Amino acid sequence: MLDKSESQALHLGPTPNHDRAHPATISVQDVSFWYGPKKALKDVSLEIFKKEVTAFIGPSGCGKTTLLRCLNRTNEIIPNTRIEGRILLEGQDIYAPEIDPPVLRRRFGWIAQKPNPFPRSISRNITYGAELQGLATNRADRTALVEKSLQAVGMWDEVKDRLRQPGTDLSGGQQQRLCIARAIAMQPDVVLMDEPCSALDPVSTALVEELIDELRQNYTIVIVTHNMQQAARVAQRVAFFHLGELIEAGDSKDIFVRPQTDRCHDFITGRYG
Repeated sequence: MLDKSESQALHLGPTPNHDRAHPATISVQDVSFWYGPKKALKDVSLEIFKKEVTAFIGPSGCGKTTLLRCLNRTNEIIPNTRIEGRILLEGQDIYAPEIDPPVLRRRFGWIAQKPNPFPRSISRNITYGAELQGLATNRADRTALVEKSLQAVGMWDEVKDRLRQPGTDLSGGQQQRLCIARAIAMQPDVVLMDEPCSALDPVSTALVEELIDELRQNYTIVIVTHNMQQAARVAQRVAFFHLGELIEAGDSKDIFVRPQTDRCHDFITGRYG
């Protein structure tokens, strides 16, 4: 168990516990994954709950991003990889033979470590994918989608008078929020975030963290982070990985205040990482 000063330093968020009213959106069942001969995940089983934030933590190379990419089947694009086990999304095996991977991936929004807006206007960043998928078929649809998506990430008032300017002209924090707006414009079920604040300043990081808490009211969110304070602030559930194994998973308050293993305790208190 952490001492009082250590637990206070984590600044646990207002809801650091799983709500039993929320069902599991994703069920990971005995998943192992290989890059060539290297086994990157070892028999991982985990449930990820609807309208909650689940944070993946652990040292570099422990399998966090590998599992994140297994959830939307982007790991299989890499040559010479292999997966065993099952991943269920709303009860359906996403690796079943009848599943079309491109169609499946539309159910997942992806936010990368570094903001990566398209080299197009702010509005086009949001409407481009939605048009391709038939979600915005006319000008009125596109206009409404742009405003709705930017409102959702708290950017509408900041950029409503410059929607034709390139998204790449925005600040780093604004670019990342634009990328989140672009992702939710596609109406995903789950939003996957791979260290979304690693390239941002503290003020922009705080804005994105507030946004994550707002978005979880409508989306299931999975975030990979190396920032223990961030995980404690934003997540209801935490999964700790080490060398491809899932060591502990549970409510954020339990993981950060009452870790059950020495390895997890040592990691969250900064003894290694």
